[in-house]
Amino acid sequence: MNRPSVSLCARLRYVFENTLSKGPIAIIGWLALLSLGIILISAILMQLLSVGYSEDGSFIENFWNSLMRTFDAGNMAGDGAGEGGAPANWVVRLIALFVTLGGIFVISTLIGALTSGIEAKLDDLRKGKSRVLESGHTLILGWSPKVFTIISELLIANQNQRKAHIVIMAERDKVEMEDEIATRFPTTKNTRIICRTGSSLDLDELEIANPHEARSIIILAPEGSQPDIYVIKSILALTNNPNRKSEPYHIVAEINQSENMEAARLVGGKEAVLIQPRDLIARVIAQTCRQSGLSAVYTELLDFDGAEIYYSEQPALIGKTYREALFAFATSTVMGIFRADETVLINPPMDTRISAGDKIIAISEDDDTIKLSLKTAPAISNSLIRTGKPAASVPERTLLLGWSGMAEPIICELDNYVPPGSHVTVVVPNANAGERIECLTGTMRNQELIYQVGNTTERAVLDSLAISTFDHIILLCSSDLDVQEADARTLITLLHLRNIAEETDKDLSIVSEMLDPRNQALAEVARADDFIVSDKLVSLMLSQLSENKHLHKVFIDLFQDEGSEIYLKPIGDYVATGEEMDFYTLLHAAAERGETAIGYRIAAESGNSKKGYGVNCNPNKSDRLNFTSTDKIIVLAE
Repeated sequence: MNRPSVSLCARLRYVFENTLSKGPIAIIGWLALLSLGIILISAILMQLLSVGYSEDGSFIENFWNSLMRTFDAGNMAGDGAGEGGAPANWVVRLIALFVTLGGIFVISTLIGALTSGIEAKLDDLRKGKSRVLESGHTLILGWSPKVFTIISELLIANQNQRKAHIVIMAERDKVEMEDEIATRFPTTKNTRIICRTGSSLDLDELEIANPHEARSIIILAPEGSQPDIYVIKSILALTNNPNRKSEPYHIVAEINQSENMEAARLVGGKEAVLIQPRDLIARVIAQTCRQSGLSAVYTELLDFDGAEIYYSEQPALIGKTYREALFAFATSTVMGIFRADETVLINPPMDTRISAGDKIIAISEDDDTIKLSLKTAPAISNSLIRTGKPAASVPERTLLLGWSGMAEPIICELDNYVPPGSHVTVVVPNANAGERIECLTGTMRNQELIYQVGNTTERAVLDSLAISTFDHIILLCSSDLDVQEADARTLITLLHLRNIAEETDKDLSIVSEMLDPRNQALAEVARADDFIVSDKLVSLMLSQLSENKHLHKVFIDLFQDEGSEIYLKPIGDYVATGEEMDFYTLLHAAAERGETAIGYRIAAESGNSKKGYGVNCNPNKSDRLNFTSTDKIIVLAE
């Protein structure tokens, strides 16, 4: 096959277009050649015509003057005028005009090219494409509303470090991310926050965030459909990266759907700690609805502001029993043992021995505040200790208002805690949710399911439910609505419920889910017993696990229905009320029952957010206290 002939003009045009694709540098080069051609033509013409800008103008002089005229059209004044006012030389003037017009075109184009090139370069720098040089940083991959709570917690956790860094990489504009962070956090103290634009699924862009030198990596599930796919592929991009480090990564990620958990475990192996937000929130709500104040306890243990959970090796306790370890610290509270084989024992039997290589699991202000007390624990007054069996459990009635993806796991979790013969009434917004409830009915062991369709923001619907007959009320936000609209509907329902409580003179136990943490202050006006801010609780756990991945086993033990969980029990069942005592007395009273006391809740402060809703975890054991019959003891118990 004969190739068609190509004209010289077409070839030149092809070469010209190819050079232009190289950017501003190529344009500047062509402009320089064009300017040189104009200047040479003018100088040669003057030389041939024996004219010039001056009487004795040489070729070099004419070349130089033409060059100056391309840069400054003002140099044209007086061109071609003879000495002493002689008639002007119009040949010189016409050549100078040609040079000046060419110069105007060249300079204008040059300025435009330079401006465009500089703007493009600045825009490229603005996107944050340069590689992060910091090491030992916390890397957050992805962007969601959870990022602000995580940043807030990491800022507190980093306060004892000299120089700390948080690197965030997401598929968002770098400046937009920085502006949002600056709005929420006017000062970041000793922590520097670095934003980069890029995708964690692209290996080249992932290198920008320097993940191989990061201390820990948090992967946030994006909003939208199939967020788990993004998380799993991000873990894969880290663990199977050809440039990966030889040491294990410390990855913390969230997986929304349980069916995707196995695939995530296969990809992450021992390098990734995975949590399921939906199951976590469902378990917390199921436990909290039966115990007012429990969410405040979880928040206290999960955030970095106050007491947190730490591991600490204490050689002096080797050979001692768990019970002896409970009384060995004045300002820290022991809650379990972390064995050398990484087995976690929460509230083990009191005679459990601590072996070499074991660590104690303790609640303390910081990891460096876990110090053995130099003083012997004071003698316990046995007259203050109360013994006896707790009252027998009776069937419970629970009301669940609203429907979301967490409704089913909440109902299933409740079935693990309530006594046989209990009832759960669910008010759903449409009949479609009722089909799901009917499917759950056959799986219940301890409770009977009843449902009806109704709008929970309507007072008539709530009045028809006989609200005062229920022991616990759970109010869920609809996942089908906008966050603000869903929270607004929750607030309306809360106000109706509180009004019903006042009219019936019944103290209702209400647990309400909130989606936006900023709406919690508004919800407190409606005086719900507990608020579960879903994103905040998940963010707190991600932050804690990014600092210590071994805490995952502790959280699993605390949140599941098997083993020991956190309970708030009447303090009068343990000690005499109205008598002054220290926390050692409460610790002893709980230990007598095989339980671990970790704090208390003052009923008079339960509505005071500034005092942690009355919750005090890890109190100073020597402080003298005087409890009332309405106060609670916080214990770890079976």
